[in-house]
Amino acid sequence: MTRFWSVRRNADAVLAVTLLSAVVAMSILVPLFWPLDPDRGVLSATFRPPMSVVDGQLHPLGTDQLGRDLLARLGLGTAISLGIVLLAAVISVVTGTFLGMIAGYFGGWIDLVVMRAVDVQLAIPFILLILLIVAVVGPSIGNLVLVLGVTGWAVFARVARARTLEVRELEYVEACRAIGVSDAGIIFRHVLPNIAGPQTVLLTLDLPRLIILEASVGFLGLGVQPPTPTLGNLIGEGRSFILLANWLVLYPGLAIGALVVGCNLLGDWLVRQADKRAA
Repeated sequence: MTRFWSVRRNADAVLAVTLLSAVVAMSILVPLFWPLDPDRGVLSATFRPPMSVVDGQLHPLGTDQLGRDLLARLGLGTAISLGIVLLAAVISVVTGTFLGMIAGYFGGWIDLVVMRAVDVQLAIPFILLILLIVAVVGPSIGNLVLVLGVTGWAVFARVARARTLEVRELEYVEACRAIGVSDAGIIFRHVLPNIAGPQTVLLTLDLPRLIILEASVGFLGLGVQPPTPTLGNLIGEGRSFILLANWLVLYPGLAIGALVVGCNLLGDWLVRQADKRAA
């Protein structure tokens, strides 16, 4: 309850929750309840502007070059993009946190190998690496989730290692070793709970990067393939008709902007809350 009221008293947090809730609600409600098929269009209804009525059916966001309802496609595309980003984020945070804890706790050659892998990972531009891997393994939802997840673990590993180096020297951890608690028990019972908070904050700050990367890959045509919509390929399809039907790019762009701004504001608020607790 205290956290709820602290959110309400902060304008950035309120705006973040509002933006994220609006986009998530659209991604859930539109695919479930909007009656129009996102993949089926009517050629006589091509390039209709927002709030047009065709054959008795309202198109609140207009139609695209094939007469498909943009609201239906935007709702489904947002849901698919969010699913890809969230699954990739889970892979990144789980992989990075585990490797960072192992490197920080055991040190030695394990720490050396993991940290050199982190350095190599961070030295290569993410977008170029993702484009290269997707071009080799082929575009699909599964491949895109795996590629985004695997290429994003390094930041989480670095933060997890730094925090683990602090926690492993605490007195109660030394006491656990003295009474014979196994390394695995110490890592998962004592180290992990102490780094879960910082990793969660870092996750909210990393989500905008994943959103932009997923949209960029889709925009370039190497993500989920049409006719399945995503936020990126909706913009990619609409860019050729931007002077004729700017709503094809406007609404997917607004959805991406709302997600990125919402995640950044939420992450900044969580950082400030963590700093207050630490003080």
